[in-house]
Amino acid sequence: MSASVAGAAWLAEPALQTLLSVLSQGGETARVAGGAVRNTLLGEPVGDVDIATTNLPDETVRRAEAAGFRAVPTGIEHGTVTVVADGRGYEVTTLRADIETDGRRARVVFGRDWKADAERRDFTVNALYADADGTVHDLVGGLVDIASRTLRFIGDPEARIREDYLRILRFFRFFAWYGSGRPDAQGLKACARLKDGLARLSAERVWAELRKLLSAPDPGRAALWMRQAGVLTLVLPESEKWGIDALPGLIAAEKALGWAPDAMTRIAAIVPPDTQRMKALGERLKMSKAETSRLVDWASADAARPERSDAALARELYRRGVDGARDRLRLALASTREKAGNDAEAMKEAAGLGRQLKYLEGWSKPRFPLSGRDLEQVGVPAGPKMGEMLKALEALWVEGGFAVDRDALLQRAAEMAKD
Repeated sequence: MSASVAGAAWLAEPALQTLLSVLSQGGETARVAGGAVRNTLLGEPVGDVDIATTNLPDETVRRAEAAGFRAVPTGIEHGTVTVVADGRGYEVTTLRADIETDGRRARVVFGRDWKADAERRDFTVNALYADADGTVHDLVGGLVDIASRTLRFIGDPEARIREDYLRILRFFRFFAWYGSGRPDAQGLKACARLKDGLARLSAERVWAELRKLLSAPDPGRAALWMRQAGVLTLVLPESEKWGIDALPGLIAAEKALGWAPDAMTRIAAIVPPDTQRMKALGERLKMSKAETSRLVDWASADAARPERSDAALARELYRRGVDGARDRLRLALASTREKAGNDAEAMKEAAGLGRQLKYLEGWSKPRFPLSGRDLEQVGVPAGPKMGEMLKALEALWVEGGFAVDRDALLQRAAEMAKD
């Protein structure tokens, strides 16, 4: 089976063509490898463009710099050099073969055997190479799997997984992005049998894969098969009793209402709204502070009520912030839309939730018009009492719909100072 990526815009970039040319002189070879080739053949957007070459890393650096490019030894001990050409970075990696693996990392030797390099990769669709003219080289049967959108391990699935247990999560992540139908049966069984090896991975690697999986256009089928294989419960035990039934409705709402796929909203859909458990989840997976805060804000946000007034919503947004409330509203609206059908009451509830979301998107936080300096002018000394008065006045202002003006607040402060 033959294929070509000759018409791809990224392949025609002059800097890339120059780099491939200088790396393919004097008996050496360089080809574009992996994701750029895969995505082009699948009709998907292309991000990074990586290159595989027979040149040893030091020679890659020499040739790149001689061509006027900047070479950065980002992973030179593993054969990888980042070449910056016309403002774009290309990862150039010397052909390799594994000589030792421990389930997390591999010790490699450099080589010149393209088939050996292909066979050390994870999935057939990720082991395709393209020459500068676009001719695709397939050494492991990847083109057949591209045609059917089948995600299949190269060789023995268990052997590939034992080399790096992260490949279990990558199996489901790539299936979410590029697979169709059912996952490859042998691969799925291998993931289920070896899932306990996930405990050997760092939390950062696990969360990075989960986040990428949950960012796919539709991760629902992948999440279903992860649960069937017992993998989801291992990496996200919070989902075990809560389930993943909310995902299809959320994804349908995203498509219908133009919401961008968002990993954090999707993880919120499959875990319970429990503040302490969300704090623990963020800590366990080494999420960023912003990610953990968002889950905690969502868990602590008021339950979405279709009949809630704009004024009540504004008070919550001021006190708790926008992100948690938005996630609550979106999940509630997605669930209600899924139930609606011809149910007039559910349609009415969906309309109410939709109205609140629209209000939220146009809301901006008002600025409390008083400061400590203002209270000093009416005789309130700096200290704990001033802080308590500011909080009380702010609460009064919020409950009044942010309508109480500065003069009225100062008058109230003067009254409080006399008490």
